[in-house]
Amino acid sequence: MKKLTFYDFIKIDEYSATPKYLQLSNSIVNAMEAAVIPKDYLLPSINELSYQFEISRDTIQKSYRHLKKIGVVTSYPGKGYCISNPDFRQKLKVFLLFNKLSVHKKIIYDAMVEALGDDVGIDFYIYNNDFKLFRRLLESKKENYSHYVIIPHFIDGGENAREIINAIPKEKLILVDKNIAGIDGDYSVVYENFEKDIYEALCQARTHLSKYHTIKLIFPEQSYFPVEIINGFKRFCQQYAFNHETISNISICELNKGEVFINLMEDDLVILLERLIELKYKIGKDIGVISYNETPIKKILLNGITTISTDFKYMGTAAASMILENSKKHLEVPFYYKKRSSL
Repeated sequence: MKKLTFYDFIKIDEYSATPKYLQLSNSIVNAMEAAVIPKDYLLPSINELSYQFEISRDTIQKSYRHLKKIGVVTSYPGKGYCISNPDFRQKLKVFLLFNKLSVHKKIIYDAMVEALGDDVGIDFYIYNNDFKLFRRLLESKKENYSHYVIIPHFIDGGENAREIINAIPKEKLILVDKNIAGIDGDYSVVYENFEKDIYEALCQARTHLSKYHTIKLIFPEQSYFPVEIINGFKRFCQQYAFNHETISNISICELNKGEVFINLMEDDLVILLERLIELKYKIGKDIGVISYNETPIKKILLNGITTISTDFKYMGTAAASMILENSKKHLEVPFYYKKRSSL
């Protein structure tokens, strides 16, 4: 059998959302853990690695600096970078699989990475709400991960997701943002209660909604959002006698004074606001706007957009805590109503 070398361990996956400098750092740590590179091993020069793997010099330099920061290598002027701590081990190796990387999903990612710290290896992939890609990524990743952190949202095919997820050892599984019915065993999940959340948020907003006669939920046909949101919306409107409607296309929907619109997709918010401005409606007086998922820009856009939202930072930090503490919890994330001038 051919003896493995340093270069056999360098893996740069173009489909991974993990920054390349971290992919390179993790590859070097893997080579070290496999005893392929010993103490005082001189790492290849930046120019050599850049040529060999078609990686930018900046990426390699950032990777080496990261390894120095976590105490793996030492730099010597005129010589380069040498392995100084061959006994370093990544305590945990996490496979992170998100449905997309929107503004709020990035908040989850950033909070999780910050809470996990530098000595946890993360392989990060995005499947774009595509169940086939979701399945392919999980079935092709056979590395010895300590944890699998998954956000399970799909446009089509999601009814079969539990079969794929159930193949993961439950002591390694953490679901984030959404729980999936039919998952066996003792696993961890930090999730939104979609039906309850929108119902209770609208109850908080009831006094502000009372000046409008109709509430319209924009729920696109091709959407990964759970139908439980519609159930909670309808329950509130029926209980408190609001005229209500679920619409799929805000581009062609009539906009009438006395209506409130709740958007889920960020693109729909843009279209809605453009149309309201064009029609010269006064937002928050003629027509109300409530937007799903808090983002920084909504605090200042048009003097503030009212939001109903989970706490994404809390979600990421809680998932990281479950990994670090190896705890098995089912944790429901808080949901908030933020009244601003759009309502």
